[in-house]
Amino acid sequence: MNSIFLIKNRVFLLVATSIFMSTLDSSIVNVALPYIMTDLKTHVQKIQWVVIIYLLTVSSFLLLFGRLSDITGRRKVYCTGFGIFTFGSLLCSLAQVPWFLILSRGIQGFGASMLMACSPALIVDAFPPKERGRAIGMVGAVVAGGLTAGPLAGGVLLDLFSWRTIFYINLPIGICATLSGILLLKDTSADQGSGEPLDIKGGLCLIIGLVSLILGLSHLDRWGVMSLNSLMMFLICCAAFTGFVMTEIREDYPLFDPKLFKIRLFTLPVINSSLLFCALFIIIFIMPFFLVHACGYSPSATGMIMTTPFMFLLVISPAAGALYDRVGSRFLCASGTAVVTLALVMLLGLGEDMAPWSIIWRLSLAGLGTAMFISPNNTAAMNAVPIHRRGIASGAVATSRNLGMVVGVSLAGLIFTSSFSSLTLGAGVENLTSQMIPAFMISFRRTMTAGIVICVINFGLVFLRGREHPLIPSTDNQPTGPGK
Repeated sequence: MNSIFLIKNRVFLLVATSIFMSTLDSSIVNVALPYIMTDLKTHVQKIQWVVIIYLLTVSSFLLLFGRLSDITGRRKVYCTGFGIFTFGSLLCSLAQVPWFLILSRGIQGFGASMLMACSPALIVDAFPPKERGRAIGMVGAVVAGGLTAGPLAGGVLLDLFSWRTIFYINLPIGICATLSGILLLKDTSADQGSGEPLDIKGGLCLIIGLVSLILGLSHLDRWGVMSLNSLMMFLICCAAFTGFVMTEIREDYPLFDPKLFKIRLFTLPVINSSLLFCALFIIIFIMPFFLVHACGYSPSATGMIMTTPFMFLLVISPAAGALYDRVGSRFLCASGTAVVTLALVMLLGLGEDMAPWSIIWRLSLAGLGTAMFISPNNTAAMNAVPIHRRGIASGAVATSRNLGMVVGVSLAGLIFTSSFSSLTLGAGVENLTSQMIPAFMISFRRTMTAGIVICVINFGLVFLRGREHPLIPSTDNQPTGPGK
């Protein structure tokens, strides 16, 4: 009995470490972006790829590595992922030019996608059914902790040391966690795989589709909407996603079951999640530039302010999840979206001479709305699918969330830089002077307006899901075939 207790808690500690590091790394870099941009002598359009490449790589490979962990065993995928993530961190810390940092962040994201794909399944494998809910809830708290600690830790480290320190801290933790995983997960269920074939064709189509979409969005201001390059990217995107759907329909062992899209209470929450995180990451990406360049805040002050939205996830998300059992998802998700919309409207009123408290309460609204939305939305999606498809559905929900983040960062960079460049006759924000502050604020407000439009669309889509009972009985609890 004691040995079982020790094993499951060691597995939880291992999984918590990987989740904390991967979420910490996704949020800690946002605070450092203005300083990295200055140090590497680059511009917003290029530096945004430090964030985009990480999220894009995670989104592209999440389903593929989740399926691979079922086939080869989670131990191999998990430990390999931790090793790659740590190696990517080392490369990031050594970067002297922007392209090398972006490439290194892609390697980091490749490893992080392995960690994220395996983590929920490792928890389910280690804990008995009656303890899984509590364990998964604790994982949610770890996610919130990583997102909250990232900006704060980044601000403190930037005040005291170079931006490279935010990557140095991953090295000793990553090495210890990789070795621990190799030893701890040996000869457990995590060391066993089904040996089924991997849907490589579907995985490649998904990767090509996502990459071409983000490339097209991020270069739209330079290429133009009707340019040959833009049209080519979006044609490739459409062809790749069409190929992905066709492959998954025919594949006996698919990465994703397209029949899930026939379930309205799964499809709409997945779309809603993508749209809400798109709007949220417009705020998350552009706010550090506002705080540093327009307001002149120090790194630690910027980090403290940027922790605000994520702090609400620690407190409000569990309460919203419990409330879902009584009222369902539609009211909570609509209310959460409305609060995020209000936050974006209030952010339009910011000026460069604002006191910290005036910024914090606006960001608090964004955090409150997001926390009200996440748990009910994800629970609704997972309750709507048959039991034997919940692993695939979980990967799809995570992929949609990450895709929303990527598109949000891309849109923010696109709208802000194109607006600022046109208002300043080609100048970049890296060359910001006091005379350019009005142009900066106009571009800032245009970017926030895009977030408002996305939230309004999302608000309407939330109501299309209709009413649902919080616990929907699965009508298809038995698999009808390998991938059917």
